[in-house]
Amino acid sequence: MKKAVITIVAIIIVIGFVLSFEQKSEKTITYHITLADPKIYTNEVFMDTFQIQKGIYQFSFVPNGDSPEILSITLKGAKFSFSEDFKLEGTTHNTGISTYYTWNYQGRKEIHLSEDGQLEITINPHGNLLGSVSVDLVKT
Repeated sequence: MKKAVITIVAIIIVIGFVLSFEQKSEKTITYHITLADPKIYTNEVFMDTFQIQKGIYQFSFVPNGDSPEILSITLKGAKFSFSEDFKLEGTTHNTGISTYYTWNYQGRKEIHLSEDGQLEITINPHGNLLGSVSVDLVKT
């Protein structure tokens, strides 16, 4: 009987650790924009402002073959500045009966913010206003 109780308590503790770890590893999307409509651009760039908390963030993209080849992103705040030219890279996959591509942007994706504040984001698709891409800034 004591072994059964100890085993049950141990299982409950392990489940608690696993659930705690999963909750801490969840990522929060802090900023999201889908660039798919030329009307959202002013002078061929997209600009917006948003509030953000201190922490570590990472850019995440959902591109496709029509997405801009170069996507320049700038973030500016009172005490923060970031700029990167992300380059679209296609990877060929051959299944034997078909060939397809997956797409991803290459570049420095992680940023570290030391304080809460407001950021201005500028995204320049370098003339490709019709190629769609979603951009997320995710807190890790």
